[in-house]
Amino acid sequence: MVPPCAGLLVATSSAGSQPYQPGNLLDRMTRRSTLEVHYRQLMSRERELLERRLDRSGGEVLSVGCGWNPGRHLFPAPAFRLVGVDSDPAKVAGVLEAGRVDEAHVGHAGALALPDESFDVVLYRLVLHHIVYQGPLAPCFEEAARLLRPGGALVAIEPGLWHPVGSGLAIANRTGVATAIHGTRDDVPLSPRRLLAEARAAGFEPELHALTYTWRRLPPRVQRVVQQLDALGSRPRAAPFGHTLLLIAWKLAARRRDERTRARA
Repeated sequence: MVPPCAGLLVATSSAGSQPYQPGNLLDRMTRRSTLEVHYRQLMSRERELLERRLDRSGGEVLSVGCGWNPGRHLFPAPAFRLVGVDSDPAKVAGVLEAGRVDEAHVGHAGALALPDESFDVVLYRLVLHHIVYQGPLAPCFEEAARLLRPGGALVAIEPGLWHPVGSGLAIANRTGVATAIHGTRDDVPLSPRRLLAEARAAGFEPELHALTYTWRRLPPRVQRVVQQLDALGSRPRAAPFGHTLLLIAWKLAARRRDERTRARA
C-alpha cells in the first residue's frame, strides 16, 4: 500500500491519482520511523538490482509519472540524463527547480509527444498501479516500446498482487473500504502474470524480480527479519510473490526479435 505522500519515494501517476485521505486507519497506526525502515531497504534493493541487471554506465532515461521523485537515486548525474514527465504542472516545475531532472514536461502516459527511439530506459516507478485504476496498461507498454532504442529497457516498480498484503489490498478495493483503511481507491496491486503478459504483448523480453517481501507497516524488528528473504527475490519461483515487484523488459533489436518469434512458432 503506497500513499501518494510517502516522502520522496512515491511517484504520482501521469494520468492523475485519486485524492488521498491522510487520516486513514493505517496512517494513524504507523510511525514515520517505521515507514523509513521499509523505504531505505526498497531504495537499496532497487539500486542493487538495476546496477546488476541493466549494467549501464550512462544514457538517456525517461521517468513517466515522475512525481516529486523521478528516480535520480537510480540514474545519477552526470552519467545519466534524466527526463521527467508528469500530468501535474506543479510537480514538473518542482523537480526542475530542485535539480532532480535535466528536463521535464507536462504529459500523460500513453500519449507522450516524444520522438521515437530517443531513450535507453523508460521508468515507471510506482505508477502503473495507479494508471490501471483508470484504464488499460497496454498503451503504456506500447509507448515505451516506441520510445526505447533497440537494446533499451522498460523498468517498472509496482506492488504485487500475489503477496499477502497485495491480496488484502485487492479485497479492500473490491469491498469499498480502501479509502478508510489505506487512503485511496486507486492503489491497485498488479498481478506478476499480467505484468509479464503486457510486456510480451508489446514486443518486450521481460524478466521479473521481487524487490522486497516485507511491508512498511510491520514493526521495524519484524521488517528486518523478513528483509532476509529479499535475497531470494531473483529466483523465478519466488519472485512473483514479492510485496514490491521489479519488471525489466528489454526491447530487442528487430533481427533478434524476429529470430525469437520464429523459434516460438
